[in-house]
Amino acid sequence: MPKTVSRKADTVYRTAKSKDAAYRIGDGDGLYMLVDPSGPKRWRWQYARPLTGKRNTLSLGDYPIVAVAQARAARDDALRLLASGIDPGEHRKAVKEAGIGTAENTFSALMMEWLMSREGVVQAAQITKAKARLINDVVPWLGKKPISAITAADVLAVMRRIDERGARYTAHKVKSEISQIIRYAIATGRADRDPCPDLQGAIPTPKERNHAALTTPKEVGELMRAIDAFSGTYSVKCALLLAPLLFVRPGELRKAKWGEIDLDRAEWRFLVTKTMTDHLVPLALQAVTILRDLRQLTGSSEYVFPGARDRKRPMSDAAVNAALRRMGYDTKTEITGQGFRATARTILAEELHIKTEVIEHQLAHKVPDTNGTAYNRTKFLKDRVIMMQEWADYLDMIKIGGAVL
Repeated sequence: MPKTVSRKADTVYRTAKSKDAAYRIGDGDGLYMLVDPSGPKRWRWQYARPLTGKRNTLSLGDYPIVAVAQARAARDDALRLLASGIDPGEHRKAVKEAGIGTAENTFSALMMEWLMSREGVVQAAQITKAKARLINDVVPWLGKKPISAITAADVLAVMRRIDERGARYTAHKVKSEISQIIRYAIATGRADRDPCPDLQGAIPTPKERNHAALTTPKEVGELMRAIDAFSGTYSVKCALLLAPLLFVRPGELRKAKWGEIDLDRAEWRFLVTKTMTDHLVPLALQAVTILRDLRQLTGSSEYVFPGARDRKRPMSDAAVNAALRRMGYDTKTEITGQGFRATARTILAEELHIKTEVIEHQLAHKVPDTNGTAYNRTKFLKDRVIMMQEWADYLDMIKIGGAVL
Protein backbone atom coordinates (compact mmCIF):
# COMPACT_ATOMS: atom_id res chain seq x y z
CA MET A 1 0.00 0.00 0.00
CA PRO A 2 1.21 3.57 -0.66
CA LYS A 3 2.90 5.18 2.32
CA THR A 4 1.01 7.88 4.22
CA VAL A 5 1.83 11.40 3.02
CA SER A 6 2.33 14.14 5.59
CA ARG A 7 -0.34 16.83 5.76
CA LYS A 8 2.33 19.47 5.06
CA ALA A 9 3.46 17.75 1.86
CA ASP A 10 -0.09 17.35 0.58
CA THR A 11 -0.87 20.99 1.37
CA VAL A 12 1.94 22.20 -0.91
CA TYR A 13 0.32 20.48 -3.90
CA ARG A 14 -3.29 21.18 -2.93
CA THR A 15 -2.74 24.92 -2.51
CA ALA A 16 -0.50 25.40 -5.57
CA LYS A 17 -1.97 28.21 -7.74
CA SER A 18 -1.70 28.64 -11.51
CA LYS A 19 0.53 31.43 -12.82
CA ASP A 20 1.06 33.12 -16.15
CA ALA A 21 3.46 30.36 -17.18
CA ALA A 22 3.60 26.68 -16.36
CA TYR A 23 5.89 25.81 -13.46
CA ARG A 24 7.09 22.71 -11.59
CA ILE A 25 6.99 21.58 -7.98
CA GLY A 26 9.65 18.93 -7.47
CA ASP A 27 9.02 15.86 -5.32
CA GLY A 28 12.28 13.94 -5.69
CA ASP A 29 13.83 11.24 -7.90
CA GLY A 30 12.53 12.90 -11.07
CA LEU A 31 8.90 13.22 -9.95
CA TYR A 32 7.30 16.64 -10.17
CA MET A 33 3.94 18.36 -10.47
CA LEU A 34 3.45 20.54 -13.53
CA VAL A 35 1.01 23.37 -12.81
CA ASP A 36 -0.47 24.69 -16.06
CA PRO A 37 -1.61 28.31 -16.52
CA SER A 38 -5.11 27.02 -17.23
CA GLY A 39 -5.26 25.33 -13.84
CA PRO A 40 -4.67 21.55 -14.20
CA LYS A 41 -2.00 20.00 -12.02
CA ARG A 42 -0.30 17.11 -13.77
CA TRP A 43 2.14 14.54 -12.42
CA ARG A 44 5.24 13.99 -14.52
CA TRP A 45 8.30 11.80 -14.05
CA GLN A 46 11.58 12.54 -15.82
CA TYR A 47 14.33 9.95 -16.21
CA ALA A 48 17.33 9.01 -18.33
CA ARG A 49 16.80 6.16 -20.82
CA PRO A 50 18.95 3.11 -19.93
CA LEU A 51 20.85 2.77 -23.22
CA THR A 52 21.12 6.29 -24.60
CA GLY A 53 21.00 8.38 -21.46
CA LYS A 54 18.56 10.74 -23.18
CA ARG A 55 15.96 12.41 -20.99
CA ASN A 56 12.38 11.22 -21.24
CA THR A 57 9.20 12.20 -19.43
CA LEU A 58 6.24 10.03 -18.46
CA SER A 59 2.77 11.24 -17.54
CA LEU A 60 1.50 9.76 -14.26
CA GLY A 61 -1.96 11.31 -14.23
CA ASP A 62 -3.59 14.44 -12.86
CA TYR A 63 -3.87 15.64 -9.28
CA PRO A 64 -6.02 15.13 -7.19
CA ILE A 65 -7.35 12.08 -9.09
CA VAL A 66 -3.86 10.68 -8.63
CA ALA A 67 -2.94 11.54 -5.05
CA VAL A 68 0.58 12.32 -3.87
CA ALA A 69 1.13 8.81 -2.46
CA GLN A 70 -0.10 7.22 -5.70
CA ALA A 71 2.21 9.35 -7.82
CA ARG A 72 5.15 8.44 -5.63
CA ALA A 73 4.24 4.75 -5.82
CA ALA A 74 4.09 4.97 -9.62
CA ARG A 75 7.50 6.66 -9.64
CA ASP A 76 8.93 3.95 -7.39
CA ASP A 77 7.54 1.22 -9.67
CA ALA A 78 9.14 2.93 -12.65
CA LEU A 79 12.44 3.25 -10.78
CA ARG A 80 12.41 -0.50 -10.13
CA LEU A 81 11.96 -1.13 -13.85
CA LEU A 82 14.81 1.27 -14.57
CA ALA A 83 17.04 -0.48 -12.03
CA SER A 84 16.45 -3.71 -13.96
CA GLY A 85 17.58 -2.06 -17.19
CA ILE A 86 14.02 -1.66 -18.51
CA ASP A 87 12.98 1.63 -20.09
CA PRO A 88 9.67 2.47 -18.32
CA GLY A 89 8.43 4.40 -21.36
CA GLU A 90 9.11 1.52 -23.73
CA HIS A 91 7.66 -0.89 -21.21
CA ARG A 92 4.42 1.08 -21.12
CA LYS A 93 4.21 0.96 -24.92
CA ALA A 94 4.95 -2.77 -24.99
CA VAL A 95 2.26 -3.53 -22.42
CA LYS A 96 -0.25 -1.46 -24.34
CA GLU A 97 0.53 -3.30 -27.57
CA ALA A 98 0.75 -6.78 -25.98
CA GLY A 99 -1.60 -9.36 -27.36
CA ILE A 100 -3.08 -10.23 -23.98
CA GLY A 101 -4.29 -6.70 -23.38
CA THR A 102 -4.48 -4.02 -26.02
CA ALA A 103 -6.10 -1.47 -23.68
CA GLU A 104 -3.77 0.02 -21.09
CA ASN A 105 -6.31 -0.33 -18.29
CA THR A 106 -7.41 -3.96 -18.75
CA PHE A 107 -6.66 -6.49 -16.05
CA SER A 108 -4.22 -8.29 -18.38
CA ALA A 109 -2.23 -5.15 -19.09
CA LEU A 110 -2.05 -4.14 -15.44
CA MET A 111 -1.14 -7.71 -14.52
CA MET A 112 1.86 -7.60 -16.85
CA GLU A 113 2.95 -4.22 -15.50
CA TRP A 114 2.69 -5.49 -11.94
CA LEU A 115 4.68 -8.63 -12.73
CA MET A 116 7.40 -6.53 -14.38
CA SER A 117 7.50 -4.25 -11.34
CA ARG A 118 8.27 -7.27 -9.17
CA GLU A 119 11.46 -8.11 -11.08
CA GLY A 120 14.48 -7.57 -8.89
CA VAL A 121 12.23 -7.36 -5.82
CA VAL A 122 11.31 -11.05 -5.46
CA GLN A 123 12.83 -14.23 -6.85
CA ALA A 124 12.25 -14.96 -10.54
CA ALA A 125 10.64 -18.29 -9.62
CA GLN A 126 7.96 -16.47 -7.62
CA ILE A 127 7.14 -14.25 -10.59
CA THR A 128 6.94 -17.26 -12.90
CA LYS A 129 4.55 -19.09 -10.56
CA ALA A 130 2.36 -16.02 -10.07
CA LYS A 131 2.17 -15.42 -13.83
CA ALA A 132 1.17 -19.05 -14.47
CA ARG A 133 -1.57 -18.92 -11.83
CA LEU A 134 -2.98 -15.67 -13.16
CA ILE A 135 -2.91 -16.67 -16.83
CA ASN A 136 -4.53 -20.03 -16.12
CA ASP A 137 -7.12 -19.04 -13.53
CA VAL A 138 -7.86 -15.33 -13.96
CA VAL A 139 -7.09 -13.99 -17.43
CA PRO A 140 -9.70 -16.14 -19.25
CA TRP A 141 -12.45 -14.46 -17.21
CA LEU A 142 -11.09 -11.04 -16.20
CA GLY A 143 -8.29 -10.42 -18.72
CA LYS A 144 -10.16 -8.04 -21.04
CA LYS A 145 -12.16 -6.36 -18.29
CA PRO A 146 -11.18 -2.77 -17.34
CA ILE A 147 -9.37 -2.92 -14.02
CA SER A 148 -11.65 -0.23 -12.55
CA ALA A 149 -14.75 -2.29 -13.42
CA ILE A 150 -13.75 -5.46 -11.55
CA THR A 151 -16.16 -6.15 -8.69
CA ALA A 152 -16.10 -8.36 -5.62
CA ALA A 153 -18.53 -10.68 -7.42
CA ASP A 154 -16.07 -11.05 -10.32
CA VAL A 155 -13.23 -12.02 -7.98
CA LEU A 156 -15.46 -14.39 -5.99
CA ALA A 157 -16.49 -16.20 -9.18
CA VAL A 158 -12.81 -16.75 -10.02
CA MET A 159 -12.10 -18.02 -6.50
CA ARG A 160 -15.05 -20.43 -6.56
CA ARG A 161 -13.90 -22.00 -9.83
CA ILE A 162 -10.51 -22.71 -8.28
CA ASP A 163 -11.94 -23.85 -4.94
CA GLU A 164 -14.36 -26.27 -6.61
CA ARG A 165 -11.46 -28.25 -8.04
CA GLY A 166 -10.06 -28.70 -4.53
CA ALA A 167 -7.40 -25.98 -4.67
CA ARG A 168 -8.54 -23.72 -1.82
CA TYR A 169 -5.03 -22.49 -1.02
CA THR A 170 -4.57 -21.43 -4.66
CA ALA A 171 -7.95 -19.66 -4.59
CA HIS A 172 -6.82 -17.47 -1.71
CA LYS A 173 -3.38 -16.96 -3.25
CA VAL A 174 -4.98 -15.76 -6.49
CA LYS A 175 -7.27 -13.38 -4.60
CA SER A 176 -4.22 -11.89 -2.90
CA GLU A 177 -2.49 -11.41 -6.27
CA ILE A 178 -5.60 -9.86 -7.84
CA SER A 179 -5.73 -7.48 -4.89
CA GLN A 180 -2.07 -6.50 -5.34
CA ILE A 181 -2.65 -5.82 -9.05
CA ILE A 182 -5.68 -3.65 -8.33
CA ARG A 183 -3.77 -1.74 -5.65
CA TYR A 184 -0.98 -1.24 -8.17
CA ALA A 185 -3.62 0.19 -10.53
CA ILE A 186 -4.86 2.49 -7.76
CA ALA A 187 -1.30 3.68 -7.11
CA THR A 188 -0.85 4.51 -10.80
CA GLY A 189 -4.19 6.31 -11.12
CA ARG A 190 -6.13 3.68 -13.07
CA ALA A 191 -8.51 2.38 -10.42
CA ASP A 192 -10.20 3.83 -7.36
CA ARG A 193 -10.97 0.92 -5.07
CA ASP A 194 -9.91 -2.65 -4.29
CA PRO A 195 -13.00 -4.90 -3.87
CA CYS A 196 -11.06 -7.89 -2.56
CA PRO A 197 -11.32 -7.00 1.16
CA ASP A 198 -15.12 -7.31 0.77
CA LEU A 199 -14.63 -11.07 0.28
CA GLN A 200 -13.33 -11.69 3.80
CA GLY A 201 -14.79 -15.04 4.85
CA ALA A 202 -16.57 -15.68 1.54
CA ILE A 203 -14.50 -18.84 1.09
CA PRO A 204 -13.10 -20.50 4.24
CA THR A 205 -9.41 -20.01 4.90
CA PRO A 206 -7.39 -23.10 3.93
CA LYS A 207 -5.86 -25.11 6.72
CA GLU A 208 -2.28 -24.03 7.27
CA ARG A 209 0.14 -26.27 5.42
CA ASN A 210 3.09 -26.91 7.67
CA HIS A 211 6.32 -28.26 6.27
CA ALA A 212 7.05 -31.77 7.50
CA ALA A 213 9.53 -31.63 10.36
CA LEU A 214 11.01 -33.78 13.13
CA THR A 215 10.53 -32.11 16.52
CA THR A 216 11.80 -34.53 19.17
CA PRO A 217 15.45 -35.07 20.19
CA LYS A 218 15.15 -38.82 19.57
CA GLU A 219 13.91 -38.32 15.97
CA VAL A 220 16.53 -35.67 15.21
CA GLY A 221 19.31 -37.84 16.66
CA GLU A 222 18.27 -40.67 14.32
CA LEU A 223 18.27 -38.26 11.38
CA MET A 224 21.77 -37.00 12.20
CA ARG A 225 23.05 -40.58 12.30
CA ALA A 226 21.36 -41.28 8.96
CA ILE A 227 23.03 -38.22 7.43
CA ASP A 228 26.43 -39.40 8.69
CA ALA A 229 25.82 -42.71 6.92
CA PHE A 230 24.64 -41.10 3.66
CA SER A 231 26.52 -42.57 0.69
CA GLY A 232 25.62 -40.06 -2.01
CA THR A 233 27.83 -37.33 -3.45
CA TYR A 234 30.04 -35.42 -1.01
CA SER A 235 28.51 -32.06 -1.97
CA VAL A 236 24.96 -33.24 -1.22
CA LYS A 237 26.11 -34.84 2.03
CA CYS A 238 27.62 -31.51 3.12
CA ALA A 239 24.31 -29.79 2.29
CA LEU A 240 22.52 -32.38 4.46
CA LEU A 241 24.99 -31.80 7.31
CA LEU A 242 24.67 -28.01 7.12
CA ALA A 243 20.87 -27.88 6.72
CA PRO A 244 20.10 -28.67 10.39
CA LEU A 245 23.16 -26.77 11.64
CA LEU A 246 22.26 -23.50 9.91
CA PHE A 247 18.45 -23.90 9.49
CA VAL A 248 18.24 -21.33 6.69
CA ARG A 249 15.67 -21.61 3.90
CA PRO A 250 16.53 -24.38 1.41
CA GLY A 251 16.94 -21.93 -1.46
CA GLU A 252 19.33 -19.83 0.60
CA LEU A 253 21.50 -22.86 1.39
CA ARG A 254 21.72 -24.25 -2.13
CA LYS A 255 22.42 -20.78 -3.58
CA ALA A 256 25.12 -19.94 -1.03
CA LYS A 257 28.20 -18.35 -2.58
CA TRP A 258 31.78 -18.58 -1.38
CA GLY A 259 32.07 -14.81 -1.67
CA GLU A 260 29.42 -14.42 1.06
CA ILE A 261 31.21 -16.66 3.55
CA ASP A 262 34.10 -15.57 5.79
CA LEU A 263 35.46 -18.71 7.43
CA ASP A 264 38.05 -16.80 9.44
CA ARG A 265 35.31 -14.69 11.05
CA ALA A 266 32.92 -17.68 11.06
CA GLU A 267 30.17 -15.68 9.36
CA TRP A 268 27.89 -16.05 6.38
CA ARG A 269 26.24 -12.84 5.15
CA PHE A 270 23.65 -12.79 2.38
CA LEU A 271 20.50 -11.04 1.18
CA VAL A 272 17.21 -12.71 2.10
CA THR A 273 15.28 -12.23 -1.14
CA LYS A 274 11.97 -13.12 0.50
CA THR A 275 12.17 -10.01 2.71
CA MET A 276 14.96 -8.07 0.91
CA THR A 277 16.92 -7.83 4.16
CA ASP A 278 20.60 -8.51 4.89
CA HIS A 279 21.11 -11.55 7.09
CA LEU A 280 24.04 -12.85 9.11
CA VAL A 281 24.48 -16.50 10.08
CA PRO A 282 27.15 -17.16 12.75
CA LEU A 283 28.97 -20.37 11.88
CA ALA A 284 29.63 -22.88 14.63
CA LEU A 285 32.98 -24.66 14.66
CA GLN A 286 31.33 -27.75 13.14
CA ALA A 287 29.94 -25.70 10.24
CA VAL A 288 33.32 -24.06 9.59
CA THR A 289 34.99 -27.49 9.47
CA ILE A 290 32.45 -28.80 6.94
CA LEU A 291 32.82 -25.72 4.76
CA ARG A 292 36.65 -25.79 4.84
CA ASP A 293 36.60 -29.39 3.65
CA LEU A 294 33.98 -28.66 0.99
CA ARG A 295 35.93 -25.66 -0.31
CA GLN A 296 38.69 -28.01 -1.47
CA LEU A 297 36.12 -29.61 -3.77
CA THR A 298 33.92 -26.70 -4.91
CA GLY A 299 36.05 -23.64 -4.11
CA SER A 300 36.72 -22.97 -7.81
CA SER A 301 32.98 -22.43 -8.35
CA GLU A 302 31.02 -19.31 -7.40
CA TYR A 303 28.55 -21.51 -5.56
CA VAL A 304 29.23 -23.53 -2.43
CA PHE A 305 26.96 -26.21 -3.88
CA PRO A 306 27.35 -26.05 -7.68
CA GLY A 307 25.03 -28.02 -9.93
CA ALA A 308 26.03 -31.53 -10.95
CA ARG A 309 25.61 -30.73 -14.66
CA ASP A 310 26.49 -27.04 -14.72
CA ARG A 311 28.92 -25.64 -12.14
CA LYS A 312 27.86 -22.11 -13.06
CA ARG A 313 24.45 -22.81 -11.54
CA PRO A 314 23.55 -23.82 -7.97
CA MET A 315 22.49 -27.28 -6.89
CA SER A 316 19.00 -28.42 -7.89
CA ASP A 317 16.23 -27.39 -5.52
CA ALA A 318 15.19 -31.06 -5.35
CA ALA A 319 18.60 -32.41 -4.32
CA VAL A 320 18.20 -32.31 -0.52
CA ASN A 321 14.67 -33.72 -0.51
CA ALA A 322 15.73 -36.44 -2.95
CA ALA A 323 18.60 -37.35 -0.62
CA LEU A 324 16.23 -37.49 2.36
CA ARG A 325 14.00 -39.88 0.42
CA ARG A 326 17.04 -42.06 -0.41
CA MET A 327 17.69 -42.22 3.32
CA GLY A 328 14.17 -43.58 3.83
CA TYR A 329 12.40 -40.40 4.97
CA ASP A 330 8.95 -39.40 3.69
CA THR A 331 9.30 -35.75 2.63
CA LYS A 332 5.54 -35.27 2.83
CA THR A 333 5.00 -36.45 6.39
CA GLU A 334 8.39 -36.63 8.16
CA ILE A 335 11.02 -34.08 7.09
CA THR A 336 11.81 -31.69 4.24
CA GLY A 337 14.63 -29.24 3.61
CA GLN A 338 12.32 -26.46 4.83
CA GLY A 339 11.38 -28.54 7.86
CA PHE A 340 14.84 -28.13 9.41
CA ARG A 341 13.76 -24.59 10.36
CA ALA A 342 10.78 -25.87 12.33
CA THR A 343 12.98 -28.52 13.93
CA ALA A 344 15.46 -25.91 15.15
CA ARG A 345 12.76 -23.47 16.29
CA THR A 346 10.99 -26.12 18.36
CA ILE A 347 13.99 -27.78 20.02
CA LEU A 348 15.93 -24.56 20.64
CA ALA A 349 12.95 -23.23 22.59
CA GLU A 350 11.79 -26.40 24.35
CA GLU A 351 15.08 -28.19 25.07
CA LEU A 352 17.75 -25.45 25.14
CA HIS A 353 15.39 -22.74 26.45
CA ILE A 354 16.63 -20.07 24.04
CA LYS A 355 14.64 -16.83 24.02
CA THR A 356 12.06 -16.65 21.23
CA GLU A 357 13.27 -13.30 19.91
CA VAL A 358 16.83 -14.64 19.51
CA ILE A 359 15.58 -17.67 17.57
CA GLU A 360 13.28 -15.56 15.38
CA HIS A 361 16.09 -13.18 14.52
CA GLN A 362 18.29 -16.08 13.48
CA LEU A 363 15.43 -17.34 11.31
CA ALA A 364 15.43 -13.86 9.65
CA HIS A 365 11.84 -13.28 10.70
CA LYS A 366 10.48 -9.84 11.52
CA VAL A 367 10.40 -9.47 15.28
CA PRO A 368 8.16 -6.86 16.98
CA ASP A 369 10.03 -4.54 19.29
CA THR A 370 9.48 -1.15 20.91
CA ASN A 371 10.23 0.60 17.63
CA GLY A 372 7.81 -1.50 15.58
CA THR A 373 8.21 -4.65 13.54
CA ALA A 374 11.77 -4.81 12.26
CA TYR A 375 14.72 -7.05 11.52
CA ASN A 376 18.31 -6.09 12.21
CA ARG A 377 20.98 -8.55 11.09
CA THR A 378 23.25 -7.72 14.05
CA LYS A 379 20.61 -7.65 16.81
CA PHE A 380 21.17 -10.27 19.52
CA LEU A 381 24.33 -11.18 17.61
CA LYS A 382 26.34 -12.23 20.70
CA ASP A 383 23.42 -14.35 21.87
CA ARG A 384 23.02 -15.83 18.40
CA VAL A 385 26.72 -16.74 18.15
CA ILE A 386 26.43 -18.60 21.47
CA MET A 387 23.14 -20.20 20.42
CA MET A 388 24.49 -21.51 17.11
CA GLN A 389 27.46 -23.17 18.85
CA GLU A 390 25.22 -24.63 21.57
CA TRP A 391 22.90 -25.94 18.85
CA ALA A 392 25.75 -27.58 16.93
CA ASP A 393 27.07 -29.18 20.13
CA TYR A 394 23.56 -30.37 21.00
CA LEU A 395 23.13 -32.00 17.58
CA ASP A 396 26.45 -33.81 18.09
CA MET A 397 25.29 -34.98 21.51
CA ILE A 398 21.93 -36.41 20.40
CA LYS A 399 23.59 -37.97 17.35
CA ILE A 400 25.57 -40.27 19.65
CA GLY A 401 22.55 -40.78 21.90
CA GLY A 402 23.73 -38.48 24.67
CA ALA A 403 21.37 -36.97 27.25
CA VAL A 404 20.62 -33.28 27.47
CA LEU A 405 22.49 -31.71 30.36
